[in-house]
Amino acid sequence: NATRGHRDPMLKKRDDFEDILEERRNTSDLRYALRCYTPALYKGLTPCTASELKTMVLQSDQLLYVINQVSKETGTATDEIQSEAEAILEEMAHRLQLSTIRFFAFTLSKIFKTLFRSICVNEEGIQRLQQTIQEQPVVLLPSHRSYMDFLLMSYILYTYDLALPVIAAGMDFMGMKIVGEMLRMSGAFFIRRSFGGDKLYWTVFSEYVKIMLKNGFAPVEFFLEGTRSRTAKSLTPKLGLLNIVMDPFLKGEVFDISLVPVSISYERILEEALYARELLGVPKPKESTSGLFKARKILSENYGSIHVYFGQPVSARSLAEGRVDRSQFNLTPRHIPRKPSEGIQDFVNDSAFRLVRSQEENMVLKPWVLLAALLLQNQTAGNKLGVLVEDLTEQAVWLRDLSRQFGAFLHWPDHIPPSRVVSSSLSLHRSLVRVSEGRVQLNLEPGFPPPAMTPEEELLSKAVVVLSCASYRNQVLHVFIRAALLASAIHSVAGSRKQEIFNAFSFLRNMFSNEFILRPGAEVQDFEEACYLLVKSAVLQVHQQEVLVTDRGHRTLAFLTSILDPFVQGYQMVCRFLCEEATESLTEKQFVPAVRKFFIKHLLTGELKYVEVLSSDLQKNALAALLRLGAVQKLRGGANEGTLKVNTVMVNSLEDTLGGKLPTQKPLAARL
Repeated sequence: NATRGHRDPMLKKRDDFEDILEERRNTSDLRYALRCYTPALYKGLTPCTASELKTMVLQSDQLLYVINQVSKETGTATDEIQSEAEAILEEMAHRLQLSTIRFFAFTLSKIFKTLFRSICVNEEGIQRLQQTIQEQPVVLLPSHRSYMDFLLMSYILYTYDLALPVIAAGMDFMGMKIVGEMLRMSGAFFIRRSFGGDKLYWTVFSEYVKIMLKNGFAPVEFFLEGTRSRTAKSLTPKLGLLNIVMDPFLKGEVFDISLVPVSISYERILEEALYARELLGVPKPKESTSGLFKARKILSENYGSIHVYFGQPVSARSLAEGRVDRSQFNLTPRHIPRKPSEGIQDFVNDSAFRLVRSQEENMVLKPWVLLAALLLQNQTAGNKLGVLVEDLTEQAVWLRDLSRQFGAFLHWPDHIPPSRVVSSSLSLHRSLVRVSEGRVQLNLEPGFPPPAMTPEEELLSKAVVVLSCASYRNQVLHVFIRAALLASAIHSVAGSRKQEIFNAFSFLRNMFSNEFILRPGAEVQDFEEACYLLVKSAVLQVHQQEVLVTDRGHRTLAFLTSILDPFVQGYQMVCRFLCEEATESLTEKQFVPAVRKFFIKHLLTGELKYVEVLSSDLQKNALAALLRLGAVQKLRGGANEGTLKVNTVMVNSLEDTLGGKLPTQKPLAARL
């Protein structure tokens, strides 16, 4: 029965939120910043100093073992390698100081009150966290949509008198002279974006994190997605840090580790236009302190509310129950580094997907997210005049009810008439939409008088608005993605045979698994979940062998297929580009600019209708999918390093299948 294992999303009780800015608006910020701060720590520990921590790292068995190993391999004296390790640690380590935290508490209070209407936090989540921090080593895993995220996390934990986290930050922040040092003093430790085969670096880094975690000095915080999502969709999780924090548990050095997913949802993202430009290939500004002050113009804007949801702590022990045999770690001494076995890698990967999925499920969606989805669909339907406010409101109420049936965590104020909810959303996002004569449309026309622009420049300036809107629409995709894959599968299959529909669903799901968070190996489960939701909302009837669409189901199916359409068309065009335009010497580096040129040409002739395919994120994901499916290969070594070798026959057939022209490739092994 498909309902098994799907808790009815409507019944899921969500915690209540408290606005932490309310108190800040009524009492002194200085008193708040200087108040007595005494967080409870793990097993009542006394916190250790930064220098004690460094000593522990430098004397750890694992580091000494690797230093000897590197010394033998390179013939360098151990003292030299030891001092190299000290230099790495010096560059990396945090120097958490309460005075800096107090400075941030004061300044951020001023900034947040100016920028945001409210910062809402689920209090029950905070209470759960308070309890957990005292009982187990804790890893905080916030979603990552903005630079604000980690300042916000520390600010909230300080507000609630919780232990401040140590935070993994990218090296690029260290370049911001003053700010970099201040971040370091407020708990950030800095890591290189990639450290290839550098054994010494990897060991210093992993020992540093593990010692902090094992001894419970502070919660360790990092972003599972590895980098900010420019598209507001969750990114495929990166496993490096998760492997490190799981290690002490797997080796039996701690009894358990609590992983706490945190979902941060912004009603309006500070970097919205910046991200859109970045996705269109207009380079991003380097992180610099002066850039930060130029960003002060931002302070005169209103960014609505933020919701921060601290999820249910997930125990590493319960994730591993029945899945991991930890006795394999008894065979070698703990301090000898070893590559995790395939079973362990699968386990960590699966855990990462589950954690990102729970981040997604607790993202609070604002009404604007639904409006952005509807406005994009209206705009693509060639609706030149825009849509009447009344019609948009009717569509929004319909979509609100549908999302709730699908279990979306929607923050739609029910005590206010829908027309008011819609108009206040539109006015908050007036940089993206305009309302004139009772009609709403995206703000695509350049200001008056229109500057002289080439058609290409005009297209790119339109694209900035479309991609900004799409980043809000993307926030609701996780609610609909499984059902949208099923709707598109039904659309592409001629009959109503369940097995054929499942094959088409599996094909699409596999194709888009770099684009959305779809847990490896869970296609049958996802198919059942999609069937369950569409039966529950009276769109489908699912029988043993057949899937039938009800009379009232057509509107929902049309909405769902059009949500996936830009991605389908984008991937199809990437395939076409590779077959028609790709030269022998096309490298991965040249791929995005070349595809962009190809897409711009086809958008200008009107052959392509979705401007959002210009997003470099979609183009890179499509390439990643083709590499994963073996339709394109990346050559290694020598002069050909990074050159793409295209299997034209396979790419062609993928393009056809995406266009629904052919039955899906050989039925997949999984039978229903």
